[in-house]
Amino acid sequence: MSKPKVILTEHLDDEAIVWLGERVQLQRVPHNDEATLWQALAETEGLVIRTYTQVNQRLLDAAPRLKVVGRAGVGLDNVDLAACEARGVKVVYTPDANTQAVVEYVWALLFDALRPRKSLTETDRPEDFHGYRKSLFGRQLDTMTLGILGMGRIGRRIAEVARAFGLRVQYNDLLSHEALGLSPSTADEAVDKATLYQTSDILTIHTDGRSSNHHLLDAAAFAQLPLHCTLVNAARGMLVDHEALCVWAKKVESHGGRAILDVHDPEPPPADAPMWNHPNIRMLPHLASRTREALAAMSWVVKDVVRVLEEKEPRYPADSSSFF
Repeated sequence: MSKPKVILTEHLDDEAIVWLGERVQLQRVPHNDEATLWQALAETEGLVIRTYTQVNQRLLDAAPRLKVVGRAGVGLDNVDLAACEARGVKVVYTPDANTQAVVEYVWALLFDALRPRKSLTETDRPEDFHGYRKSLFGRQLDTMTLGILGMGRIGRRIAEVARAFGLRVQYNDLLSHEALGLSPSTADEAVDKATLYQTSDILTIHTDGRSSNHHLLDAAAFAQLPLHCTLVNAARGMLVDHEALCVWAKKVESHGGRAILDVHDPEPPPADAPMWNHPNIRMLPHLASRTREALAAMSWVVKDVVRVLEEKEPRYPADSSSFF
């Protein structure tokens, strides 16, 4: 029997590519080479993507033999799950591949913001040394309340680290405490959105990209945040209304409030994006999951792609109810 044909449109770890190539007819087609991709799709049974390939109705119409889409990553924003379900195309992904990477990154951002540091140079004078000690001071974590919006895999791990540091933790999620499967000891950490917004010294967002979450942080939400709040978004740019963010940033600048954005809508943020004009908004180039270990783990989505092609059940199927 001939091996099934699979198209790879974006980068994977070399080891995963070799493994996949031993089991399928692998064709590499860049996602932006549309003419070649559309021609290849006519015969393919599997498709492996990362971030930039859009799996929509148009692509599905061009791939009548397609059985499985493998998303090497966590977010499913670039995959029309409902359209895939309607066509009988299975979608697989790597929901836990970058959890540790994102958690470490969020805490690194928070330490940057809350515990400023200065490296000495040989040109520093004695008065500079003493000046740094007088001017550079931060906030101690065990005096603060951390609010987590979205208690999925990443939110839970963020909470574990926070408790170890001695922060008070509270969270809000669409699912109940019981449905999330959290331990009974964390039951009192669940709060409504108003409480979360009004009483969090730090607010970190870890919700999914469903359409109802568009501009989840809107003007009404920002109006409730403390003036000193540190907001971190390392989830999705569309979750934050950037115009409302900028109004809030201007209001809280003299009170210590700030926002740290690793994700943007669109990406990259345009030169005329209003966030550039606010010194208390830090912009980063979507680096949260960029560790060698996480990228390699995402690449092994190919194992589930092959499982589906062998008519076996995948370990990590995704459907329209999937979230991070």
